[in-house]
Amino acid sequence: MDAGDLQRAIWRIAHEIAERNHGLQGVVLIGLQTGGVPLAHKLAESLRQIEDIAVPVGSLDVALYRDDIGLRPVLPEAVTEIPVDLDGAVVVLVDDVLFTGRTIRAALNALADYGRPRVVQLAVMVDRGHRELPIRPDFVGKNLPTRRDEVVDVTEEGVDLGEMHR
Repeated sequence: MDAGDLQRAIWRIAHEIAERNHGLQGVVLIGLQTGGVPLAHKLAESLRQIEDIAVPVGSLDVALYRDDIGLRPVLPEAVTEIPVDLDGAVVVLVDDVLFTGRTIRAALNALADYGRPRVVQLAVMVDRGHRELPIRPDFVGKNLPTRRDEVVDVTEEGVDLGEMHR
């Protein structure tokens, strides 16, 4: 995917979010640190253009909720910022790449500390498969089958696929 493909996918996902929720009343976008945060902001801008409504955008750091804590670095600059009360809200979790599902499981646990949303939906730019948990996205930019040893990197320039170095 190049930058144009990425923008078209964001635009399409934004339309799907507005359609699925019959508008944007009570919708909150929560980007997962670090890759989901810029995508959440881009989705919010697209939603503003589509529906002329400013959707609140927050960020969620799930590092301390992961089941592999200690195996991955905890980034001090990755902050959690929830701008509104989540009780009764429609929370759309936004991430760049969905792989095993463990980050999303951690995000669901973390969200519980901030309230009880009416519904939680998942938007990802790339679904690469290899799920280890029963988690499925509601909104997908691109399904990209990969090998386990490949790395998927989403940037503003597009999506890159590379080899994992051990």
